[in-house]
Amino acid sequence: MRPADYLREAESDGFPRNCCGWIKGIYGVARRHRFRDVIAVTQGDCSFTQALMEVLSYRGVRVTPFAFPFDRDAGFLSMELRKMSRRLGTTVARAEGWKKRLDRIRATCLEIDRLTWEEGTVTGEENHRWLVNCSDFEGNPERYERRAKAFLAKARSRPARRDLLPVAFVGVPPILSGLHQFFEECGARVVFNEVQRQFAMPGPSKNLTEQYLRYTYPYSFFERLADIRRESARRRVRGIVHYVQSFCFRQIEDILLRKEIGLPVLTLEGDVPGPLDGRTKIRIQAFLEMLR
Repeated sequence: MRPADYLREAESDGFPRNCCGWIKGIYGVARRHRFRDVIAVTQGDCSFTQALMEVLSYRGVRVTPFAFPFDRDAGFLSMELRKMSRRLGTTVARAEGWKKRLDRIRATCLEIDRLTWEEGTVTGEENHRWLVNCSDFEGNPERYERRAKAFLAKARSRPARRDLLPVAFVGVPPILSGLHQFFEECGARVVFNEVQRQFAMPGPSKNLTEQYLRYTYPYSFFERLADIRRESARRRVRGIVHYVQSFCFRQIEDILLRKEIGLPVLTLEGDVPGPLDGRTKIRIQAFLEMLR
């Protein structure tokens, strides 16, 4: 199926038009592929998640909830990790063993990230794909590690591109295709993919509790803002592209970003899966001309 077909399937089951495309897509995938078990982040992610999980539960899907504490309380987070371990028939100790294995793969992907901004040998699109897939390693960590190492070796042998305007991409991963590539066609490169990089757990951590306390995405915008400021300065970006999803509460955070970041900001909004439209391309071109 095409991505848009999953959205139509959700809408045919009653999901409203003015509902996030990611939520409808997740529902459509779960229904079409007959998922029996789903882990739901019911606190610290999307405000639609609880209703989505209620509908899936009604459809016979077993839902395992997980909550990130808004105040980043370490005790609460440790308790949630223990609860999830019990529900999944394992232990936190065994999960810590997996953390060590996965950290090795994350280190490879974070080196790919470094080559993007420091060496100029990895494109913004490649950076996006390798980091965003650290969310699940495409379901096969060992194979993903082999592929990442092979790509890293290839990227290290490439000639560097130093002529591209460095920009940062912040906000949720885009539902639009070809976005990063279009920036390169216009003479710019996304050297910082904020949320995608967080999926690779960039901060050093001794255990799972510390790892998920350092993970900025589930907490307040101000934790994210500190990360955006630090990385934008380190990578010497000239402007910020803030991607927001239609009907998402995170659109409101654009107010804070524009007030606090101290760099020019272009806000792009996506609704359904598909290629960039002409209006968005014109806005990107005008933004880059302004930065120059």
